[in-house]
Amino acid sequence: MAKIIIDGKELDLPPEYTLLQAAEAAGAEVPRFCFHERLSIAGNCRMCLVEVKGGPPKPTASCAMAIRDLRPGPNGEPPVVETNSPMARKARKGVLEFLLINHPLDCPICDQGGECDLQDQAMGYGADSSRFAENKRAVEDKYLGPLVKTSMNRCIHCTRCIRFATEVAGVSELGAIGRGEDMEITSYLERALTSELQGNVVDLCPVGALTSRPTAFHARPWEYVKTESVDVMDAVGCAIRIDSRGREVVRILPRLNDAINEEWISDKTRHVVDGLKTQRLDRPYIRVEGKLRPASWPQAFAAIAAKAKATQATKIGAIAGDLASVEEMFALKGLMEGLGVANLDCRQDGSKFSPEHGRASYLFNSTIAGIDEADAIMIIGSNPRIEAPVLNARIRKRWLKGDCLIGVVGEKLDLTYQYNHLGAGADGLAAFADHPPVQKTKPMFILGAGAAARPDGLAVLSLAAKAALSLGVVKDGWNGFNVLQNVASRVGGLDVGFTPGPGGLDAPAMAAGGVDLLFNLGADEIEIASGAFVVYIGSHGDRGAHRADVVLPGAAYPEKTGIYVNTEGRPQFGDRAIFPPGDAREDWAILRALSDALGAKLPYDSLVGLRAALAAAHPHLVALDAVAPADAGVFAALAKLGGALDKAPFASAVGDFFLTNPIARASRVMAECSALRAGRQTLQAAE
Repeated sequence: MAKIIIDGKELDLPPEYTLLQAAEAAGAEVPRFCFHERLSIAGNCRMCLVEVKGGPPKPTASCAMAIRDLRPGPNGEPPVVETNSPMARKARKGVLEFLLINHPLDCPICDQGGECDLQDQAMGYGADSSRFAENKRAVEDKYLGPLVKTSMNRCIHCTRCIRFATEVAGVSELGAIGRGEDMEITSYLERALTSELQGNVVDLCPVGALTSRPTAFHARPWEYVKTESVDVMDAVGCAIRIDSRGREVVRILPRLNDAINEEWISDKTRHVVDGLKTQRLDRPYIRVEGKLRPASWPQAFAAIAAKAKATQATKIGAIAGDLASVEEMFALKGLMEGLGVANLDCRQDGSKFSPEHGRASYLFNSTIAGIDEADAIMIIGSNPRIEAPVLNARIRKRWLKGDCLIGVVGEKLDLTYQYNHLGAGADGLAAFADHPPVQKTKPMFILGAGAAARPDGLAVLSLAAKAALSLGVVKDGWNGFNVLQNVASRVGGLDVGFTPGPGGLDAPAMAAGGVDLLFNLGADEIEIASGAFVVYIGSHGDRGAHRADVVLPGAAYPEKTGIYVNTEGRPQFGDRAIFPPGDAREDWAILRALSDALGAKLPYDSLVGLRAALAAAHPHLVALDAVAPADAGVFAALAKLGGALDKAPFASAVGDFFLTNPIARASRVMAECSALRAGRQTLQAAE
């Protein structure tokens, strides 16, 4: 530790701390534009200038100077730093005066107005006049794709966007050309950005040079109602903030959560909001003479009750979709149990994960933050770049630190880090089943959901468990067997036991015609054969609603409160930002009312009562934001299951990153991004 005096306070701090970090530790506020905690240091905005006593006779950039670089006093006294001295204040005024020489007066029409760092710091640290009267420079706006809108006249060359694209996203598509006054930030060849995380540059930009194209000119920041929630576009469970205006969600921003997403979110999470307004179900429907006709709630319930009364319990089933919350799956399971039904499943992709093999067999056991500790990572049957872009950025972050081997068993992927290809299918994984333990302290497996969704999924899971035990991935003090689920509802559904009971059918068997009455809770990724009477409870007119005989309009995730369990097994609470449209209701309320009509009344009348029942049955699911460690002893039994393996190569469970659920498929922005990527892939194939 090193001693330093900042604004009269003496502190003991690590010598590698920068003066900016030291000032924050002392409680002093130092303005900055180019510095960001998760990016490399550029030191080019000069806004963070401080005065170092006994140092050079000029202000010092605090972000680029470490404590160890300071000289002690003549008698060994600790170095003294002043963050608010006359020299520092004058220097900051000068910096802001220079920055505003060419900055346009766009504040009245700039989307960044109200949350602009340049505005705030000009008010706090700037002067009330400028000595410059020359013409402002003009810079041509750049095309960066359908998500990021540019106004490059406002750019102050902080290079945050360049550093993010290169360091975090791992796609070196932004750079600077020219020097001095002629310097410009641009994409190479002026093509659209390809990263799945590109929307984060809008949050990083300290001025209005980069703004969100889909939400341009929608509203001012102070007009929004801000609601903290959780993302359901994948199974990572990123912390988000939903900004709404009236009854409309306008934008989604990330919240800080170091355990999961740090402060990044994927482009699908950020820009799927327009899909919440299109193709919505806002009233019940009943199929009459082959066509869906509007109906009232009592009429819809009567039609379902009549069919249920004429159907045996063995011919009734329920499938839960990818965006369902824990509460509604728990309520649907309770309803099915009241009817004596054993046919229920939350795995519409046919994956072989099951609670009977132990909770550790389907969780990301090391936790997402545990990636930072891993020294060897094997990715099996997964493409984390499109299945979980934020988690992929975490893997890249670990790779950049060095001393971490990464291998891939499956298709050759365009990842954002270097890896060794270890095989295409089960044969490649089998080579490690009897391998001696690796000389690594914390090795890690990341098993993709697609590897378990094959007909031989259980055999693959067993082989992965055997290889994990052989290599030392699972050992005392470390459980590196990680399953990367790709849908938000999967872990919650498995935790509440939304799987077939004794003699029950799984989702593919029910969809193939194994039942006569099927309750479909937002399952839009499965084809249901003709013949069955389908009751669809969901928010969008997607595949499930088109096949349904009765449609009950539910709520999308920003329109209800609910618990979602991410791939780590971490329960998180998503709050309601707006109300559902028309006659749509929250899904648990629909199921509670439906249980009355079916004569199997659920034992609660409110969401509080439902959660009390959930807490009694599954206490860990109401311990919000806490990861309950799973028993690693299950892998020995899982490894002994064995089974016949298919020679087909592993493939990712996600085909098109932008169109994975009904909300995304209803989004015009996601459709544009999907078409752009498909065109780029076609062009690359032709080349």
